[in-house]
Amino acid sequence: MNLFGVYPLINIEPVKGEGCFVFDNDENKYLDLYGGHAVISIGHNNPNYIKRITDQIQKLGFYSNSVIITLQNELAEKLGLISGYDSYNLFLCNSGAEANENALKLASFKNGKHKVVSFFNAFHGRTAGTLAVTDNPTISAPINKSDHVTFVPFNDIRAVENAFQKGDISSVIIEGIQGVAGINCPDIDFLVQLQDLCQKFEVVLILDEIQSGYGRTGKFFAHQFAGIKPDLITIAKGMGNGFPVAGVLIHPRFKAVYGMLGSTFGGNHLACAAGIAVLDVIEKEKLIENAGLVGEYFQEQLKQVKEIMNLKGKGLMIGLEFSFPVTELRNLLIEEKVFTGSSKDKNVMRLLPPLSIGKSEVDLFITKLNYCLHKLKQKN
Repeated sequence: MNLFGVYPLINIEPVKGEGCFVFDNDENKYLDLYGGHAVISIGHNNPNYIKRITDQIQKLGFYSNSVIITLQNELAEKLGLISGYDSYNLFLCNSGAEANENALKLASFKNGKHKVVSFFNAFHGRTAGTLAVTDNPTISAPINKSDHVTFVPFNDIRAVENAFQKGDISSVIIEGIQGVAGINCPDIDFLVQLQDLCQKFEVVLILDEIQSGYGRTGKFFAHQFAGIKPDLITIAKGMGNGFPVAGVLIHPRFKAVYGMLGSTFGGNHLACAAGIAVLDVIEKEKLIENAGLVGEYFQEQLKQVKEIMNLKGKGLMIGLEFSFPVTELRNLLIEEKVFTGSSKDKNVMRLLPPLSIGKSEVDLFITKLNYCLHKLKQKN
């Protein structure tokens, strides 16, 4: 049997990691500025993370949600305190797409309405419901097409209001920062006005913080720069530092009913151990503060690179916009042993390093980027 090929693969196999670096079979060392799609939050091979998971697997790896799992309560309590959402409730699942599916369903349960407003260039997952609110027809099958989703321009509050006025809008879903689209930040005023509109029209506000959350921007959630409080917040990616775990933070006015939501693997013992370890490390090593400080330093250094037309993002969620497609530049960086990310915008390179990155790794990248840009210029 062969694998069903779904991604074009870089011809490198990382076999171990340490901090912001990964190593291949030949002991080549690569600077990881992509973190496996923003998943590696606390760094590769963190000793506290490894110990917590190892200790747990030696006791019990899994049991379903038909029994008491105290680790779930511990994770919820820590997450509430660190994120500033201690009054909210937590539903645990396995992936970002699953978190968004359940958020959309919760919203519809809450108000009995079925239509959704999403945004141009949005990405919310590859499952049926999340593809319906994802603006990318190339990855959407006919079965995923839906007439209950309205797409509107990003940062256009008047377009949102016009959509709301047509009635039967259950929810609006928006990324804290659009990641796959190329690191597009919502305006602070727009988010404030969006929350006001949602309250006026009794529409549930869903903040997809799957890529932009967990301290990546210098705050726990990107939307916290706007000072708003969404009804539902979806999380995944950095939540488990590589272990599959995700969740939905749920405003207390949503009342749980047995059977409304469910998950066999969600909140299992190992997932909770990974999630608790991540929060412990984030807190102990002050990684949210580090993301803000090193992110600021990173942007200062990138501003000196004249080929970059536009710098986008916050903290350690950075988009570099060039006047040309970045594929060849990214390939040159791989030759220089640096991992970076692509985006839907072919001219934008994404940087999503571990939150533990330091200034020395930033300086290393700047040196290699300048070298590759010079090489690209000579080549073309």
